[in-house]
Amino acid sequence: MKIKIAGIGSYIPEKKISNTDFGEHVFLNEDGTAFGYPNEVVINKFKGITGIEHRRYAEDHLNSSDLAFFAAQKAIKNAGIDPETIDYIIFAHNFGDVKYGTSQSDMLPSLATRVKHKLQIKNPKCVAYDILFGCPGWIEGVLQANAFIKSGMAKRCLVIGSETLSRVVDAHDRDSMIYSDGAGASIIEASDDDTGLLAYESATYANDEANYLFFGKSYNPDLDPDIRYIKMYGRKIYEFALNHVPAAMKSCLDKSGLGIDDVKKILIHQANEKMDEAIIQRFYKLYDRTVPKDIMPMSIHELGNSSVATVPTLFDLLIRGKIENQEIHKGDVMIFASVGAGMNINAFIYRY
Repeated sequence: MKIKIAGIGSYIPEKKISNTDFGEHVFLNEDGTAFGYPNEVVINKFKGITGIEHRRYAEDHLNSSDLAFFAAQKAIKNAGIDPETIDYIIFAHNFGDVKYGTSQSDMLPSLATRVKHKLQIKNPKCVAYDILFGCPGWIEGVLQANAFIKSGMAKRCLVIGSETLSRVVDAHDRDSMIYSDGAGASIIEASDDDTGLLAYESATYANDEANYLFFGKSYNPDLDPDIRYIKMYGRKIYEFALNHVPAAMKSCLDKSGLGIDDVKKILIHQANEKMDEAIIQRFYKLYDRTVPKDIMPMSIHELGNSSVATVPTLFDLLIRGKIENQEIHKGDVMIFASVGAGMNINAFIYRY
């Protein structure tokens, strides 16, 4: 038995934030000192490395669970199913609902329960729960749905990735320009043909790597040190990803029994354009191959890094023909892969 993505949907917020909108920000070093160069230089360097020119922020009155609900509605409609037939709602996020203008995370009740409530699902045997797995959360949710379905515990699952990272960033940290908001949702069910999930990999590195992403105080020493924001050791994450993600992808592909030339698209977490390009180059080098043209669709230039939402949103945009010079065809083999806080890595091979 295999499982497939029977329906997909995403919600991309309307509020578009350009790099130029950060022109008046007071960016500081970790020790609170000012940069020795203007913001224009900071922004140009940032774009050159990450590829990000715009990102989306959630409307002020909406929370992460709202974005997830909108994406879930689209996925259910795309799959053409009755929501009462969903056995599990698996909601991947990292920070819960954070109301605009506040810093407190709200996860009671679970965001999955909130989505079930908004969808008005009456069936009590539809079990709703959240997972915290960093940016790879949506992929991990798909792998959990795979286990539920193969074990006979479920026939159909709704897997969601949603986040409002714009509400947990330190405005004085230039890394704040990376993050964005959004949601992606998918209906997962058994496949009765040769399409679907063929192999997977998942791992957590929690020794030296555990705190590469963490919650820390603002770089502005005048702000309350007890209010925390998302922080990261960018160079360490970059090196970790390059050292581990290509190998995980290769292990996954080898387990599927397919070859590198069978792969038509690689959908990788949209965190940093240069990092993603380097990961793909190292992956193909493991097979003594050069990277094929247009193998890696990208959304980061316009949407930024929306954490757990990037991969399902990317897939939704791809199959709807919304990514320039990119298309997918029935029977094409794809690799889905992600890396993030934990440090966690996962991937799966999928025949569309």
